[in-house]
Amino acid sequence: MSKQNSAETKERLLEAAAHTLRTEGYAGTSARTIAKAAGCNSALVFYHFGGVDPLLLAALDRSSEARMAAHRKAAEEARTLEELVEAATAIYRTDLEGGHITLFTELVGASIARPELRKEIVDRAEPWIEFVEQTLERVIGGSPLAKLMPPRDLAYAAITFYLGVNLFTHLDADRTRTEALFGLAARVAPRARLLTLRLPGRRAKDS
Repeated sequence: MSKQNSAETKERLLEAAAHTLRTEGYAGTSARTIAKAAGCNSALVFYHFGGVDPLLLAALDRSSEARMAAHRKAAEEARTLEELVEAATAIYRTDLEGGHITLFTELVGASIARPELRKEIVDRAEPWIEFVEQTLERVIGGSPLAKLMPPRDLAYAAITFYLGVNLFTHLDADRTRTEALFGLAARVAPRARLLTLRLPGRRAKDS
């Protein structure tokens, strides 16, 4: 197999793994179903990735890399708490429509029965926690709100909330309840403006 053919096969497997996990769930994802979607032999799943779980984690990594690049750009444009809530709402909708978060939540669910996946998932969540923390530090760092609710703690809360919201979205067919949460945040953000004013002598990191 040439290097070009090998790279093309790996790409097809990554695409097929992501698609199968999103549409069939972890329980319905196997080397056979992935290979069928990719149009290749199931043995290639093990040849290129060493197994189904490593392939699924690789697919998650690729999705996360693309999402991080897009979301970082959107978050960098936010300068106020209101704008940050708007960016978070847009990110939620984009991830929901694109099915990106499904990859993560399916693997989280799988880790209940497969403990070996837990560390892999935690390691992949850390960059997102750091991303949210850095964004919050830039927007509210040095303010009374940051003193009351440190960006690191808020980052943990935001990731936990985000995961929960996306899981619940699968149960909330018309999305009215989850959309209402973001609507509430949009109404509260302007009222918290005074709490985001910088304290004298303090500057946000990376401002």
